Formats: sequence, structure tokens, C-alpha cells
Amino acid sequence: MNKEKIAFIPRQYLAVIAVLLAIMMSVLDGTIMNIALPTLAHDFDVTPSTAIWIVNAYQLVITMTLLSFASLGDIYGYRRIFLIGISIFVGASLACTLSTSFWMLTAARVIQGFGAACVMSVNTALIRLIYPPQILGRGMGVNAMVVAVSAAAGPSIAGSILALGSWHWLFVINIPLGLAALVIGHRLLPHNPPAEKRHKFDKISAIANALTFGLLIYSLEGFAHSENRDFIGLQIALLAIIGTFFIRRQLKQEAPILPVDLMRIPIFALSIGTSITSFTAQMLAMVSLPFFMQNVLHYNAVEIGLLLTPWPLATILTAPLAGRLVERVHPGLLGGMGMAVFAAGLFSLYILPEHPESWNIVWRMALCGMGFGLFQTPNNVTIVSSAPTRRSGGASGMLGTARLLGQTLGTTLVALLFRMFPEGDRAQACLFLAILFAIGAGVVSSIRMTQASPAGKKY
Repeated sequence: MNKEKIAFIPRQYLAVIAVLLAIMMSVLDGTIMNIALPTLAHDFDVTPSTAIWIVNAYQLVITMTLLSFASLGDIYGYRRIFLIGISIFVGASLACTLSTSFWMLTAARVIQGFGAACVMSVNTALIRLIYPPQILGRGMGVNAMVVAVSAAAGPSIAGSILALGSWHWLFVINIPLGLAALVIGHRLLPHNPPAEKRHKFDKISAIANALTFGLLIYSLEGFAHSENRDFIGLQIALLAIIGTFFIRRQLKQEAPILPVDLMRIPIFALSIGTSITSFTAQMLAMVSLPFFMQNVLHYNAVEIGLLLTPWPLATILTAPLAGRLVERVHPGLLGGMGMAVFAAGLFSLYILPEHPESWNIVWRMALCGMGFGLFQTPNNVTIVSSAPTRRSGGASGMLGTARLLGQTLGTTLVALLFRMFPEGDRAQACLFLAILFAIGAGVVSSIRMTQASPAGKKY
């Protein structure tokens, strides 16, 4: 069949809209919270370090439960887990809106994290069910574009809401988006293909998974912020014991929560590796640059937001293009090219003149965004399509987990480098390390060219 003649019927378009609305909601919720933290710290009369738990609690719950919900999606259906997640997220958003204390808001954010984990664990698995395999790249491209648009719009939306009203309205916007996704998804989202054999959910593995990833993230955060070394050592010891038990148990499972079975597929394992390293590089740059712009270049918060915007805007343009190119070009080559452009953009920021004009920063940020967009879509397509259809949930969960691990590692390294270097050298140190990670991701991506491309492959 000619790929250019493949078209969606309206029902399929609407099913995609349900997934994209949920993605938009979860991304917006993350970006607007970062902007709102100073306001929340002031209103609740807590320290900034305490206020950060509004964000950290949410992210920690997602990391600890993402793979477990992906496994439940493989067993009970991605559609069911997705709709349950939306329902939890909308209810928790209402609870956030009605919160009257810091700890009430934090508890509501924890519940919100469970809902977000449900959605994130199966969203790419649903996209795989909705799109024909020949044009899955286009679906992933649209997905990446919506993420980039939401990330770019988040700070502006948050600023506008906080300028016009209280922080409570930041959570109100989730409710209509969530309800629309819930109604459309309930009517139109597809069910999983019939399974030859249904496996049982491994509750012990789910607990071990939560403890392993929780201890890993918490240990990295503690190390980054110079917490008590004895306490960190205890956490690492527990992580080694529980993590070893968890992995050994997964090796014996037919459909493990941590998809070690999928990691035996070379192109899947390479794609997960390049995903972790690429997101590490991205966070090294994105977290350190605002400090550099404020403390060294002396831009204000509004100007910094505008200077960072070309990055997601460039991703908006290149992600859908990469989604079409992956139908004709090997994803390993596209990913390698994308990381080469990304590394070039990071290097251009590294050699930024001492007193740059704004336009001199803008084109460099755009170059980074172009490279990352060219890489991300083909990489996501490879991760999802290289797994058997019945294991799409596991692949989707690993895709999200790789992103979270990369982002956590990146922010941890930023905190570590900020302690090691004086203020004027911190951003350059972070950018130099980001360049190395980007080059590493590009090399790993190029190695995938030795494997057959899974794009369009049917199981």
C-alpha cells in the first residue's frame, strides 16, 4: 500500500485527540508548577526548599509507579489504565484547587502523580494502536510537537494566571482538558489486541520496583544537595539489596515489570541507552542556562523565558518532519544526525561571547531544539515499534522511565557541578559535560544502523 494514500477516518483522529489532550495536561502541569513555586512558598509561608516538594513528590510517585502501570496496561488494557489515570488526575486537580494548606496540596499532588503515571505509562502504546505501523512516526512526531508546544506555552500561561488571579486557577485548567480527554477516550480509544495468554500482575515486583526507583532517585537527590552522608550510604545499601532482588526476580518472569525481556532486543536496548544520555544532556543545559543568564548576563525572568523559548519552538518544527523522515531513513542515522546538531548547538552556547546580543543566544537555542527534535521522534518510534505488540505497555513504560532517569541524572550533575565550580564557570562546565553526553548519545544512536529498522514492522 502506498504510504501517502494512508489516511485516518474521523474516529481515529478523535481517538488521537484524547491522548494528546492528556499529554498536554500532564506537560502543562509540570511546567506551570515550576513557575508557581515562589508564589506557593510565599502564600504557605514555607521555605523554597520545602516548597520544592510540591514538584518532587509528584515526580517521585511517577518514577516509582510508571513501569507497574505499564504492566497493568499489558494485562488489563491500555485504554482502561489511561481512563483511570485521567479520572484520578482530574479528581486530584480539583483537590489541589481546594487545598487550604501546604501539606494538603502536597498530598493532592501525590495523588495527581498516580494519575499522571497511569497516563504516561500507556500513552505511546495507545498511539501505536491508533496509527497504522507504516506511519507510526507521524503519530510520534505529533506527540513530540504537542509536548514541545505545551512546554513552550507553560511559563506564559502560568505567568498570565498568576498575574490575573490566585495559584488555585493553575489547577482548574486541568479539569476541562481532562474531562474532554475522558469523554473522547471512553467513546473512541481502541482496546488491546486479544492476547493469547494473560499473565498475572506481580505485586511483589511492583513493590520492589517502587522501592528500587524511589531509593535511586532519592539517593541522587540527596547526593546532589549534600545531605547526611551516613543516611545516603544507608539508602545506597538498601538500593543494592532491593535492586538486586528486583532484577533477579524480573529475569525469571515471562512478562516482567522491568522489561528485561525487551532489553535483550539490541536496537531496543541501544535506544533506551541513547534516550537516557540525551535527556541527561538536555537537562544539564536547560537547568544551568537560566542561572547563567540571570547571574552572569543579568537578564530578568521574563527575558530569560523569551530567550529559552526558541528551543521548544524549533522542536515543534523538526519533530513532525522527523516523524515523516523515519518512514524512509533509518532511525539510527536520523538520531545520530540529530544529536550531532544538538551537540553543535551546545558547543555554540559553550563558546558564547562574553557580552552577547539577544539574537546571538536565540539562534543557538534554536539549533539545540532542532537537533533534539530530529533525534527524539525517531528514537521514540524505535523504542515502541521494536517491541512485540503485546508488550507495547512495557516499551511505553521504559520510554517514560528512560526520560525520567535522564532528567534526574542531568539535574543531579548540575547540582554537583555548581558546588565544584565558581559562579562564572558553572554553566560552561555543565555545557561541556552536556556536549560529551550528546556526542555519546549520537554514537550509540549510529550503532543502531547495524540493526534492521523496526519502523512499520508488524508482529
